Amino acid sequence: MTLLPRSLTTIAFGVAVLCGAAHAADMPARERASFDADWRFAKGDPAGSAAQLDDAKLSDPATAIPAAQPGFDDAAWRKLDLPHDWGIEGPFKQEYPGETGKLPWWGVGWYRKHFTLPAADAGRRLYLDIDGAMSHAAVWINGHYVGGWPYGYASWRVDLTPYAKPGGDNVVAIRLDNPPHSSRWYPGGGIYRNVWLVKTAPVHVAQYGTYVTTPQVSKDAATVSIQTTVESDGQAAQVQVATEIYALDAAGKRSGAPVAHQAASASAKVVADRQAQLTQTLTVPKPHLWSIASPQRYVAVTTVTDNGKVTDVVETPFGIRTATFDPARGFLLNGQRVPLNGVCMHHDLGALGTAINVRALERQLEVLREMGTNAIRTSHNPPAPELLDLADRMGFVVLDEAFDMWHEAKTPNDYHLSFDAWHEKDLRAQIRRDRNHPSVIAWSTGNEIPEQGRPEGWKLAAHLAEIARGEDRTRPVTSAYNHTESGYNGFQNVVDLFGYNYKPGEYGKVHASAPYLPIFGSETASTISSRGEYFFPVSDDKAKGAANFQVSSYDLTAPPWATSPDVEFKGQDDNPFVAGEFVWTGFDYLGEPTPYNDDATNLLNFTDPAQQQRAAQELATLKKIAMPSRSSYFGIVDLAGFKKDRFYLYQARWRPDLPMAHLLPHWNWPERVRQVTPVHLYTSGDEAELFLNGKSLGRKKRGPRDYRLRWDDVVYQPGTLKAVVYKHGKRWAEDTVATTGQAAKLVVSADRTKLTADGHDLAFVTVAIADKDGRQVPRSHDRIAFKLSGPGEIVATDNGDATNLEPFQSHERNAYNGLALAIVKTRAGEGGKVTLTASADGLEGAQVTLDSVAH
Repeated sequence: MTLLPRSLTTIAFGVAVLCGAAHAADMPARERASFDADWRFAKGDPAGSAAQLDDAKLSDPATAIPAAQPGFDDAAWRKLDLPHDWGIEGPFKQEYPGETGKLPWWGVGWYRKHFTLPAADAGRRLYLDIDGAMSHAAVWINGHYVGGWPYGYASWRVDLTPYAKPGGDNVVAIRLDNPPHSSRWYPGGGIYRNVWLVKTAPVHVAQYGTYVTTPQVSKDAATVSIQTTVESDGQAAQVQVATEIYALDAAGKRSGAPVAHQAASASAKVVADRQAQLTQTLTVPKPHLWSIASPQRYVAVTTVTDNGKVTDVVETPFGIRTATFDPARGFLLNGQRVPLNGVCMHHDLGALGTAINVRALERQLEVLREMGTNAIRTSHNPPAPELLDLADRMGFVVLDEAFDMWHEAKTPNDYHLSFDAWHEKDLRAQIRRDRNHPSVIAWSTGNEIPEQGRPEGWKLAAHLAEIARGEDRTRPVTSAYNHTESGYNGFQNVVDLFGYNYKPGEYGKVHASAPYLPIFGSETASTISSRGEYFFPVSDDKAKGAANFQVSSYDLTAPPWATSPDVEFKGQDDNPFVAGEFVWTGFDYLGEPTPYNDDATNLLNFTDPAQQQRAAQELATLKKIAMPSRSSYFGIVDLAGFKKDRFYLYQARWRPDLPMAHLLPHWNWPERVRQVTPVHLYTSGDEAELFLNGKSLGRKKRGPRDYRLRWDDVVYQPGTLKAVVYKHGKRWAEDTVATTGQAAKLVVSADRTKLTADGHDLAFVTVAIADKDGRQVPRSHDRIAFKLSGPGEIVATDNGDATNLEPFQSHERNAYNGLALAIVKTRAGEGGKVTLTASADGLEGAQVTLDSVAH
């Protein structure tokens, strides 16, 4: 017996028998409404609910699970709205095992929702669409089990129709069972993505039932092919589809008259409880192509009729563009080479956990775009649908990834237990959901899977690739390989696009052996650093530079398998056929705090006696506890969304036309007077002169494989450090760092001051510790207290410090190297002024006022 089915067989593509006999013409239009509000939640199984939860009994109508029954008393359960991540609520505990953030994400959780259906819904099909639930979900309505899905990252549907009660009260119950030791990073726990109630007539477009492709594209015209899958529940139908195509404006609204129209397809008979596919081909004249620079979109409006009567209308946004990979030229978008300036991103939103929030996602993408990022890899799982919607609208391309493992485990209870029964359902569902997004440019079937080292492993890779091609032949299939031999042992022959993890020295070798194969860096660098931390002496040995559970921000430190950014840049520049890279990672994420997830012997690599002694003490402490840190050090941006120095190294490369310069380290080193303190400069220029207190320390010119300029022999003295940068002999940019005064005041700024009063919109408010002249004091850690007045709430605070185990919900937070963050959320329907005040002992306080607007 298991506590939850691990091999559920009720899947999203099934069709239940129709309840009710209303004619299709009497049905109201399709509705898709948020089902997120007003749930009841409890951790653990209520008395009597666990004993009957085995696979054999779930589908038996005689099995009555107490917590799933409509009369079950849930009055004492917690009231909340979805999305919800129970793990992020904490508490943090050092003794939690594994590398998954020191937060309690595992266990059983129940969600129940009471709702009334209108009597007019009689005869309609009623579906519950769940964008993601972590994990092993089982769903009941009115006490009847209707299905579920084990993979926590999948989007899926259950049919409520047979047991729903139009005109009466209904109860949906959902049980999740998140096993311990089932993830390598923080997965979250709960219904952490959105839930929707979908209502249709019996004759309707199936879930993910429109598939739009653009087989021919030119500046004069684009051919648009639309394949529509229609299903008819409980009755035979004679169906046709008609389609109109509209341009969409920047807000996603239809713009003007249709740009293409086809009145009706050929008629097709749909047998009761079956599906039929109908295809139409339309021509869009003078199309506006979707691109990174100009993400123009269209929408196909599909109308289904049964014997001439309208039964369904579905809108499908899409883009017109060509996207190909060439073995010699790399990635081509609309025929033009576009280097993939990409980052890998896990799905958590830092202090908000894994509960999806569109504004939080949008903010991440805005920060990444400023750096020059144009591509996202969804490591290592299907993303939230909202990420792809944002990528479509904002102009990012996406590598859409399915799995972190196949048959062979990485952790004892991970997806390998579900792979045999579910991999095909999961992969098909993912591709059907995502294949209309113009941002998606490739499907990845796996990441660093252990089968790479098996003689017959390539056969499983080929099997997955064929599943993907069976759903979509317009995009290549790839995997992310971390074994050198995967470029030569057969794995390279079963993918359309070869991804290497951390192998810049192998690009040329694989290309020479398989010149027909496009190649890219599927995971690169894995440089580690802590924002604002600098350790001495500075070494190019990547094993050095870590102490005090932090990592130096000279951006030279990396785990054994990884490299500095400079090494990867050289690998690509030496092999210009490489399509680009996806850096590990864009933002820090919860879990996997390398290098503090092993015996941390690298802490003893210092030559300075004082640092060596301190490192030895830290190592002794580390051996007594599992791991002190909550989050990774890999991010180019820290967990709070503050830029690390590395941000500017990538910006210099990815935005070469942007005049920019960034000096490091900061210049507050009273203990280092007359000691060598190396200075690095990241810049898009090609030459620079460094000045200390007005005296030139030399002018340096960038060589052909130099990605930073270095003055390694600077002797520290307080004052002002200034770099003047040139490009092609002309003054280009400059940057200054200066020794600051003592901390004197707080400086507060919000990423946005006008918000929507919808209960979801967020403002990210940064607090800086500054001296009397307003300069950020880089080594300050003052305690900051936050207070809010007006129609909003402080939902989280953070500071980007990977070792900070204070609850994210705390309204107090120490600054970390001069910065702290408060996240403010609006209240639904309550407009007005929202004022956030920050205070700290001995410092001048500050506040910011936000305008929350109700619509």
